[in-house]
Amino acid sequence: MFKRGKLVRERLLVGLGAAMFMLATPAFAREAPPVEAYGELPALEQVALSASGDKFAVITTIEGKRLLLIFETSMKLLRRAEVGDLKLRSLNWIGDEAVLLMTSSTEKLPFGFTTDSYEAFRAITIPADPKAAMDMVFTDSKRIVHSVFGNYGIRKVAGEWRGYFGGIVLEKGSTGYTLGTTSPSLIEVNLLKNASRKKADASTDDYWRDWLVDAGGNVAVRMDMDRSTGEWRLAGPESKTIARGKQQNGRAGLVGLGKDGATVIFYVEGEEGVDWFELPLTGEGEPVEVFAETNIDRTFFGRNTGSIIGMTIQGTRPEAVFFDTEWNERAQKISRAFAKLDYDIEDWNDDFSRVLVRTSGTGDSGSWYIVDIDRLSAEPVGVERPGIPSEAVGPVSVFTYKAQDGLELDGVLTLPPGREARNLPVIMLPHGGPAGHDRPQFDWWAQAFASRGYAVLQPNFRGSTNRDADFRRAGHGEWGRKMQTDVSDGLAALVAAGIADPSRACIMGASYGGYAALAGVTLQDGIYRCAVSVAGVSDLKLMYNTEYREGGRSGVLRTSLKEQLGRTADLDTVSPRRFAANASAPILLVHGKDDTVVAFEQSVKMANALKDAGKPYKFVQLAGEDHWLSRSETRRQMLAEALAFVEQYNPADQAKPE
Repeated sequence: MFKRGKLVRERLLVGLGAAMFMLATPAFAREAPPVEAYGELPALEQVALSASGDKFAVITTIEGKRLLLIFETSMKLLRRAEVGDLKLRSLNWIGDEAVLLMTSSTEKLPFGFTTDSYEAFRAITIPADPKAAMDMVFTDSKRIVHSVFGNYGIRKVAGEWRGYFGGIVLEKGSTGYTLGTTSPSLIEVNLLKNASRKKADASTDDYWRDWLVDAGGNVAVRMDMDRSTGEWRLAGPESKTIARGKQQNGRAGLVGLGKDGATVIFYVEGEEGVDWFELPLTGEGEPVEVFAETNIDRTFFGRNTGSIIGMTIQGTRPEAVFFDTEWNERAQKISRAFAKLDYDIEDWNDDFSRVLVRTSGTGDSGSWYIVDIDRLSAEPVGVERPGIPSEAVGPVSVFTYKAQDGLELDGVLTLPPGREARNLPVIMLPHGGPAGHDRPQFDWWAQAFASRGYAVLQPNFRGSTNRDADFRRAGHGEWGRKMQTDVSDGLAALVAAGIADPSRACIMGASYGGYAALAGVTLQDGIYRCAVSVAGVSDLKLMYNTEYREGGRSGVLRTSLKEQLGRTADLDTVSPRRFAANASAPILLVHGKDDTVVAFEQSVKMANALKDAGKPYKFVQLAGEDHWLSRSETRRQMLAEALAFVEQYNPADQAKPE
C-alpha cells in the first residue's frame, strides 16, 4: 500500500519564487456546501508530469485568478502565468523544457461557409524557464491559418522537440494570401523555436485525410476516405497502398502504430461491431484482427513514439494494462493502492517510475497524486474542490437493473450524504453523446443535487459505450424509444428497491441528456414533475439537416446520421418540439449562445413551441458559453438555475406543491 497524505482541503501559497501546497482539516460540514462549490471550474483543473518526472505543471485557481504553475517536484516554483478565461482543452509536457497548452475559442465565420461559427483550437508553447517567451504555433508564418486542426503528437528529432499539427495553408495570390482548400495539411513545428514547415499535403475537399507520425517524425501511415462513398485507403511510408475498403457510414479509422512501431492498427465497423486490425507498414500479408475479446475503454501510447503501449479494460472499475511486464506490475500496484476509489492513470515519466494519478468517488471530490513506485509513496498534488469536504461527498455506487425487454443495464447512483437511502426524491440524469457512459466518480451535477437531499441516477442506457459493440449498436434508431424507456426503467427499479419516491422525480441532462429530459415530459407522460434540458436537442429533423449541411452534405455523414437516428420520415414522431402541447411538467431550457455542437436554435424553437402551447417553461440563455460549459461564471449560473427550478417543482423535503 502506498503512503498517502490526507487530502481534505488545499491552499496554495505562492511567494518570492517559492511555492507549496498546504493541507488542512476543516471542521465537519454541518450544512451543505454552497452551490458555487460545485458549479465553478475545479480549483485544480489539469496536471501534467514532465518526461523525467522531476517537474509538473498545473492549471489552478488562486484567489479568483486562473494560473498555469510549473514546479519542480521539490515544490520550487519555476513559472507562473495567468490564463484568464481561456478555454483549456489539454496540457502536455515537451520533454522537461516546456509545456504545450491547447485552448479553444468560438469564432464567427463570414458569409459563404456552411456554418456560422466554429470552435478554433490553438496550441501555445510555454517554456519552464520564466525568461523564455511563450509562443502560439503557426504565428511564425503568414501562410498558415492560426488555428490547429488536429494534434498528431510530439517527437524528439535530431535533438529538437517538434510538434505535428493539422494546419490550413493559404494560397498566395496577387492581392495577398487567400483560402484555397479547407482541408488541413500536416505541419511540423519546431516547438522551442516556433518554426513551422509543411510535412505532408492536404487532401482535396472530396476526402478526409488522417496521419500517424512515427518516432522519427516521419509520416508512417496516411488514411484517405471519400466523403461521398466511404471508400478508404491506407498508404504506408512510401505512399504505397497497403489496405483499402469501403464503409458507407464512415466508421473506419486509424488507432495508432503497433507495439514496435512497424505495424499500423486501424478499426472498421462491420455488421457484428467494431473490429481492430493490425497490418505491417510494408503492406505484406493480410490484416490480422487484434484485441477481439477485449472491451477497451482507453488506449495508451508512447509519449513520443505514437506506438500503442497499453489500455484500460472496461468494467465497473476500468483497469489499466500495459504490454511491458514491469510497467504492468507497477500499474497493478497503483490499482491496489487506490482500490476503494475510481482512478485514472493520467500521465507518467519516461520509465514509468513516477505516475500521475487522479481519483474520485465516495468521499473524494477529485484528488491528484504523483506516485513514486520505487518508494511506494503517493505525494498529493492537490484537490479539485477544496470547498467540498470529504464528508459532504455523497456515496457513489453502480446500480444494476433490467429494461422492460430484459436487457441488463446499469447506472451510477449518487446518494445524499448522511441520509438513509429510503423513499428519496430523485433526479434522473442521463449522459450526453449518446455515445458515452458514466462511471462511479464524483460528478458535480449529481453531487450538487445529492447535497440537497436528492438521489441521482445516471443511467447507462443502450447505446452507451460501457459495454460491447452489440450494446452500443442496440441504441441505433432508438432515440425517444427504447433508449428513453431505459431511463424510466431505471427510475422504476429505484422505486422497487425502496430508494426513490415515484411521485417525486425529475429528469435533467445536457446534449443528448437534454433531449432525453425533454422527451421524458413530452413523449412520456406522468413520470416526472419537471425537466431540465441543457443544450438539448428538441427537433431531430432540424438536427439532421443542420449536421448534414455543416458537414458539407457528405454521403458518408448522411448514412451515419440515418443509422444513428432512424428513418428521416420518422424523426418528427420522436421530436419533443412537435409534442410541446403534451408537456406534462414544467421545463427549464438552458443553452449557451456560442454552442457549435447543438445549435442554439434547438432551444429557441422548443421555447417558442412551449409558449404557443401555453405550457410552463423558463429559458435561460448563457452569454459567451459553448457546448461544454467551459466558463465558471456560466457553469455556476446553469447549476443555480437548475437547482432552483427543481426545488420549486420537486422540493426535497416537502410534499408535492399544490
